[in-house]
Amino acid sequence: MTQPEQSVPQLRLAVAPAEAARMLGLGKTKLYELMAANELSSIKIGTRRLIRISAIEAFLDRQSSVA
Repeated sequence: MTQPEQSVPQLRLAVAPAEAARMLGLGKTKLYELMAANELSSIKIGTRRLIRISAIEAFLDRQSSVA
């Protein structure tokens, strides 16, 4: 008998813009504005644009130091 595999939560390193917007509580348009203004960095892999979780955290850190 084999033991069932235990599910290990996957930690994602990057998310799509729609997911990043949801995480930040912003609309996608505002998120793209932030990326265009270089306030939120993103990477492109092929045709896919991704935002690193670390970039989201850095953005939030900068926002809290401004406020």
